[in-house]
Amino acid sequence: MDEQSGRTGRRRFLALTGAAALLLGAAGAVGAAVLWPEPEPEPDRRRVRTDPAPLNSRFEQALGPLSDPHWLGYDVDASSADRYLPSPDSRIRLVGIARMRPGAAAEVLARPGHAFAPAGLPDLPAPLEPHVPAGARWQGSPDFDRAANRPGASVQPSGTYRLDAARDLVWFDVLFRYT
Repeated sequence: MDEQSGRTGRRRFLALTGAAALLLGAAGAVGAAVLWPEPEPEPDRRRVRTDPAPLNSRFEQALGPLSDPHWLGYDVDASSADRYLPSPDSRIRLVGIARMRPGAAAEVLARPGHAFAPAGLPDLPAPLEPHVPAGARWQGSPDFDRAANRPGASVQPSGTYRLDAARDLVWFDVLFRYT
């Protein structure tokens, strides 16, 4: 009888231990999914955005309020397939075109100290091509670029701006480095 009782106890012990191991394994899988979720898909670099609020928060001091924008914004380092750890410095590129308030482009072009001259658009991304008017007379100034790219508390912008006074348009291609 003791031999039978020992076998039953051993079976019960093994069954309980197996059940506990299964429960712990399932709980671990659920916990792993919560702690390490699937990475979010990268934003589509080709999706043209039309919301002016992010642009106005960055450019309003230099350009005034902007409207009717068509722009792209993305982390230039995010596409690196071999990047496993986040970069200590994020680099966000904003490139696009927007309308300034009436007369604002002419006012900026007339500011003293910014020698504006005819200039082309550098590095025009294909998704923005349909939004750039044909025959625009773009003006650029390295002096204005430096003035408009003033660093903030933790942001270091660098980029180029082009203005078309006849249409009150601004073209921007700016890289914001956050430290």
